[in-house]
Amino acid sequence: MAELAGGEQRAALLAAASLFPVPDGARFSYGTAGFRAEGSTMGPAVCRAGMVAALRSVKLGGAAVGLVITASHNPVRDNGVKIVDEDGGMMSQDWETFADALANAPNPDALLQIVLKFAKDEGIKLGEGHSAQVLLARDTRPTGQYLLDAAVKGVNVVIGAVALDMGILTTPQLHWIVRSKNKGLKASEMDYFTQVIDSFSCLLRLVPKDKGADVMNNRLIVDGANGIGGLKLEEIKSKISGLDIHVRNSGKGEGILNERCGADFVQKEKVVPLGFGLEDVGFRCASFDGDADRLVYFRIVSSTDTRIDLVDGDKILSLFVLFVREQLDIINGNNDEGNKVLPTRFGVIQTAYANGASTDFLENLGLEVVFTPTGVKYLHKKALEYDIGIYFEANGHGTVLFSDHFVSQLESLASEFSSKASGSSQHQAAMRLLAASQLINQAVGDALSGMLLVEAILQYKGWSFQNWCDLYTDLPSRQLKVKVQDRTAIVTTDAERRVCQPSGLQELIDGEIANYSHGRCFVRPSGTEDVVRVYAEASTEEAADSLAKQVAQHVERILG
Repeated sequence: MAELAGGEQRAALLAAASLFPVPDGARFSYGTAGFRAEGSTMGPAVCRAGMVAALRSVKLGGAAVGLVITASHNPVRDNGVKIVDEDGGMMSQDWETFADALANAPNPDALLQIVLKFAKDEGIKLGEGHSAQVLLARDTRPTGQYLLDAAVKGVNVVIGAVALDMGILTTPQLHWIVRSKNKGLKASEMDYFTQVIDSFSCLLRLVPKDKGADVMNNRLIVDGANGIGGLKLEEIKSKISGLDIHVRNSGKGEGILNERCGADFVQKEKVVPLGFGLEDVGFRCASFDGDADRLVYFRIVSSTDTRIDLVDGDKILSLFVLFVREQLDIINGNNDEGNKVLPTRFGVIQTAYANGASTDFLENLGLEVVFTPTGVKYLHKKALEYDIGIYFEANGHGTVLFSDHFVSQLESLASEFSSKASGSSQHQAAMRLLAASQLINQAVGDALSGMLLVEAILQYKGWSFQNWCDLYTDLPSRQLKVKVQDRTAIVTTDAERRVCQPSGLQELIDGEIANYSHGRCFVRPSGTEDVVRVYAEASTEEAADSLAKQVAQHVERILG
């Protein structure tokens, strides 16, 4: 019987590979963003990603695994696919090589052999009536439905696997749903909305009576990137109390997805996105990217200028850090280290690209700031090591992670405070942290829930947009790319902040840095193309430009 099932499984794999042959010259590579390419060419990679997701669920004993069809902040013609692991995080890196091999298998026989070998190595018994479930979602791209159908075909290839179409969702919603389902919690889209709205309302109720929004602070204008995030916000904005939300680029046909709008455009170009007008000058604005997993804020300075005041991921992180730190201080009554009511390992995680002014600000608060290599998967993994771990990239992707153990301790304390003195400052601080842990997405960066946490904190602190801007002043920075023959000749250490190969290059970089006030510079190989990326900071724009160019010349001379 097992032999018969094995034969059936082999036949199904061969048939699916024939449905979506890999075009000549195509090469798919699974990275932090999953597989991405021009949407109409993505059928083979997406179908095979469906197989990977189903096999991953089998390996995890039938736990739900997610698969989302999106290319995030890429142009509308592109599309992609990402696999979500059982904890709601990104697929285990151990499986990326298998995903690559499968997506690029040149013919059905090669695909079959790759699956059989991998299944054997991983101890996955194929065709033996095991259960597996894959939750699928997509964004609003025109190729989305075609690729979702391809993914379903891939999932159904694995005997015993079930594909569940969750509809059109933001990427963070699917991550949240997968995590919640595997934790035995309520896990529908409506449950997500309910949790986000209720926890935001709870935080507003806990705003001190002498604080709170005036009419100007109450108004929030959101750039939805003409994507799924704008649509979802339109759906729920009337249920969000305490905010007057206006959505531009909502995804209802005003413009093209990510075309001169969205968080990626705003953060990189630092100019007003399309869809904004004179009536928006001076107001607080937020911007989502195409699949709503990145968030930045901005303010239009004047009606005659396209420039903006930008608040990027570094400054969002700083706001979150101040809020969490303040609640912990209230709970602990500023006691000595050895006598804390709630001892907390609180970590802040950044990459080398974080602006040096933000790192100085955080370290001056006495916080532990640690660095990881560039990429959300490294930041998230490190944040999980703490009771509270906060990470953000400057591009606006990040979140606040609360460990289960810490949340459990907090719940006990809140109950204890309530029985002693309900409404005390300690009780309210504990309730604020609990509400924040419910509001902010515990699986992945989430523009919608992150935006609501920002808004709650600004109201709690009674801060204007200007107060937030004034936390610190970013150091001017410059990024350059140097084309090289072999980017692997650059080997970095210290979370990509220093070079150990080729020999002598780091000494040359250090020599250049010494010539500039507040100088900082690092180089790292690109993950996708034969270029070396150069990042430089200094006290003025001219100095940052000069430092970047000097270092780029050294790289070119040694590796060009």
